[in-house]
Order: sequence, then C-alpha cells, then structure tokens
Amino acid sequence: MVQYQKVSLRISVLLCALLAGGAAAAPTPELSPADLLFASPTTHDHIGRVVVPVTINGRGPFRFIVDTGANHSTISPQLVRALKLETEQGPMVTLDGITGAGQVSYVAIDSLRAGDFTVEDTVLPVVAESVMAGADGILGAAGISTKSLLIDFQHNYVAIAPFMGSAARRQGIRIHAARVAGGLIVLNAMVGRVPVRAVLDTGAERTLGNLALRDAVRSQGPQEKGFMAELTSVYGATQEIEAGEIVRVPTISIDSLRIMDAAIVYGDFHIFEVWELQHEPAMILGMDVLGTLASLNIDFKNLTVYAGNVLPPGGSLVHSGPQALSNIDRH
Repeated sequence: MVQYQKVSLRISVLLCALLAGGAAAAPTPELSPADLLFASPTTHDHIGRVVVPVTINGRGPFRFIVDTGANHSTISPQLVRALKLETEQGPMVTLDGITGAGQVSYVAIDSLRAGDFTVEDTVLPVVAESVMAGADGILGAAGISTKSLLIDFQHNYVAIAPFMGSAARRQGIRIHAARVAGGLIVLNAMVGRVPVRAVLDTGAERTLGNLALRDAVRSQGPQEKGFMAELTSVYGATQEIEAGEIVRVPTISIDSLRIMDAAIVYGDFHIFEVWELQHEPAMILGMDVLGTLASLNIDFKNLTVYAGNVLPPGGSLVHSGPQALSNIDRH
C-alpha cells in the first residue's frame, strides 16, 4: 500500500466567463465534436485541448487531458466509480489550483501508463468532473523528465515518446526552455518591451498574466497599454473564483515567434505565488495561443521546445522560421 500524506500540485484546466449584468457563474461547457479529437486545435469558436489514451491498473484506455503545467496526475469521480477504486482514508490531498488551494480525496493505483510514460505505485487526487470537461483525468506532464511530448494539431496526433524524432525537430522553431517549480517548462518571452517568464501550459484554456506583468506593460507608455480591459471571473480546479481583467496586449515575442493581437487575463492568481513568480512579470501560455500552432513538440530531457507553423486559415501567431512541415516520426 502506498504511504501518502500530502502533495502540492496544480491543475490548470480553467473556465473563464465575462461578467455581464452581475452574473457570477459560468456554465459547464458542453462537449463539441472537437472534444472527440486527441489534438484539438484552437479555432474561433473552440479552445483547443490535448488528450492521450491512458491505462489505469492495466484497464482502459481512458481519455486524459495532457497538462504541462501540472506536476501530478488526477482522476475523475466517474472513472473512480467505473474502476471500483476506494478512496484512501486519512489526510486529504492539498490541491493548488489557478485561483486557490483546496482539500480533495485520493485513490491509490498500481500503475498509470500513457505511451512510453509509466508511473507505478502512486496516488491520484480525485477532482470534480466539471474541471475535467468530459475527460477521465488529467495527466500531469510536468512530472515527465526524460521523454518527449509530440503534438500534431494538423493530423490529430499526440504521443509520449522516448525521444524526439528528426522530423519533429525540423518542423518548427527551436526554443530553449528552463524548469522551475517542480518541473514546469518555462520560456523567456517579451510582451512588448517587457521581459516575462512564460509557463507552457497545455492544460489552461486561457493565457493568464500576473499583476507584475500588467503593471510593467502599463508602465511602457501609451503605445504598449493595449485596449480597454474587460472584467471576467476565472474558475479553477478549486472552489475559489478570482476576478480578472482581459486586456489585448502588445506583440508577444518568444525567440522568432511573434504572437500578435493576443489577449491576456490579468489577475492576482494563487498559482503564481505557489510557483514563486508573483514578484516578477510572468504569464501562463494557454491553449488559446498554443492551439493555433500546427504542432508543438517538447523535449523534456533536453529542455527544448519545437513550435510549428500556424494552422490555416491565417491566425494571430506568426513566425519567421521554416515554412515546410514534415510528418512527426512515429517510431
């Protein structure tokens, strides 16, 4: 039996709703045909997502959202019931989410497998089905240290592989990364003229910024202020609801990538304090931006990200890198 006391983890699948007429609640999103894909791109009417088949204790496969911003995997109550797993007695798990922390129950499992990635004798916190948005669980990819995550939005393909194939390396811009706070992949970026730490987060629907980034961008002068902010409520994996403001920002630059006409939700979000990034300009790059790429490949071992071209037609993210795309190596 796994001996388990407490784990601090975060889940970044969040819901954002504009406040209109004082409304403070956001409905659970209905599933669309895009939810049946593994690599669902971001379109004008749907925020993309990345899903992989996962087996639990040899059973499955089940659909887990890949979250590069989570350092631990979770499971839905529905799958717990289907697998007839018993929640463990004793101390509950501390769950750090976007907007706050909470206590949740957990189950012990013998194994979790996703492609070439395996975890044995671990526990999975049980997180509300509304957070999962129709998936069976969340795969915490920040815990991956030696594998590669391959995402091809054009061909609906996701894989966790032992290495990065040559075709994947050729098909996009090569960006150096770093690790912070339990395995998070962080890129050096610029918002206008402001240097910023950008956390790569395939589990977040929206791109979020801390108050330090907001204030730094505002201090750059009239040309860097963006447009008038709109108020919103941010819903995370816990019960806390955080106020935010949506602002269109100056061009976001990451190496030779240029992200134009992007909007960031600014707020005093709990998760930046957990990551110790609350005092410097920092942001979470969510699927509203990442899902506009044709491909996104992450080499966790060598801390390298390969960003492919923007999906047609057009879009708001462009780069000056290679224009030819190749199929991802599937060996």
